[in-house]
Amino acid sequence: MTFAEHPDTFHGLPVRTLSAPADVRAHEPGAVAWRLDCHAAEVPFEELWRDFTGAVDTDRVRALIVGPWWEDDYSELRPVLELILADAERLPALRALFLADVTGEECEISWLPLTDVTPVLETFPLLEELWVRGGDSQGLGEEPLALRPVRHEALRVLRFESGGLPGQVVRAVGACELPALEHLDLWLGVSAYGGDSTVADLAPLLADGDRFPALRHLGLQDSELQDEIAAAVAAAPVVARLESLSLSMGTLTDAGAEALLHGQPLTHLKRLDLHHHFLSDAMTGRLRTAFASAGTEVDLSESQTPHRWREEEWRYVAVSE
Repeated sequence: MTFAEHPDTFHGLPVRTLSAPADVRAHEPGAVAWRLDCHAAEVPFEELWRDFTGAVDTDRVRALIVGPWWEDDYSELRPVLELILADAERLPALRALFLADVTGEECEISWLPLTDVTPVLETFPLLEELWVRGGDSQGLGEEPLALRPVRHEALRVLRFESGGLPGQVVRAVGACELPALEHLDLWLGVSAYGGDSTVADLAPLLADGDRFPALRHLGLQDSELQDEIAAAVAAAPVVARLESLSLSMGTLTDAGAEALLHGQPLTHLKRLDLHHHFLSDAMTGRLRTAFASAGTEVDLSESQTPHRWREEEWRYVAVSE
């Protein structure tokens, strides 16, 4: 999944974009995921939020998506998030929140200014799903994405999509206690856009500890360190209890795939996602053969060819700027 289009569903619910208060009359408040988009509504977010909370029975809203929150120039997310958090008591049924459902045409992912998202988890103790898209502010004066370690009893899905996920966020995720977490996706990105995490930062996520006892899917994706990550995963205790693993969207080469083949068995996985890779035809054949008899679904689509500059080869992730 990239971000060329807005999702049709979120948290298992069809998405409905609110562009006018009258739009709510046709929809049961808890039967759709409400998407707030200042581009579509052509009003400031504060006015759009006032329209939404005034027209919708927010007691029954289960899923909320924040699309572009600016009309003209990009602005900080923090005031928008503070407005939502201030009305938390009006959202007792909220179970899913997607911050920054913004496509590349609306704002490049690594130029999408975010903020500290920890208050979301602190304010909504029953939240089950949190998606966050964006990352470093690239010197625009806004806050970068941040997270502090927390304990949250209900969160089942956590997804960070970024062209450069700050190492601080990766380390904070590893320090969180999320006993219900089943699905974790991290788009790690590249150092040029703030993705300064290291393989060592991933160690708490790869351990078989008690911070994520329910984890069944792990995605460590979109990384310029994909080979090193594959080598670490090949020996990681957490893998034994996973049902699916994604090392996609990055710069995976035959070296990383070789580590996977010679590491611990992965044939218990239902799905192994390696799409967008730099593997040779011979290696993709070996991978298909290795997992065919086990019935593991292996995604080896989107084979890439390195760019060449003089005597050097350049490999690229799927999502950076």
